[in-house]
Amino acid sequence: MTPIRADFLALLSIAGFVLAPLSATYAQTPAAIAATGTVVLTLHAEGAQVYECKADASGKPAWVFREPIATLLADGKTVGRHYAGPNWEYSDGSAVVGKAAGNAPGATDKDIPWLKLEVVSQRGSGALSAITTVQRINTAGGKLQGACDKRGAYQSVPYSADYVFLR
Repeated sequence: MTPIRADFLALLSIAGFVLAPLSATYAQTPAAIAATGTVVLTLHAEGAQVYECKADASGKPAWVFREPIATLLADGKTVGRHYAGPNWEYSDGSAVVGKAAGNAPGATDKDIPWLKLEVVSQRGSGALSAITTVQRINTAGGKLQGACDKRGAYQSVPYSADYVFLR
């Protein structure tokens, strides 16, 4: 085998190793949240889903989702934040607001659902400026279980997820 061919095969092997986890993640994306477009950015989120105890339709106290609060990470470094709206804000000042367009169950009954969100507004001219769709995948935790006893009480449930930004 020639040295150039050996180097090429080694490079292909490395590329396959690096891309395998990424393509496996997307290959398992449920149809309900499937999205077309080009992946611009994938960020990991660590934070909490915040719930408030309010009266439900029958007047009984029930936990109602209030907002997410999460740090967005890339390679273990903080690069943005995720908060009510839902909003995603990147360190370059660009941001998007989404609206749910599809969902699929999380892996366990303790995991918040996977989501497809259509971008309804944008600001800034950075990495998120051309984003049209956001997917929330690989969720862990975040779902509150149990009854609430006191209206006006708040409960935070830790969660993590990956957010895929597409244009």
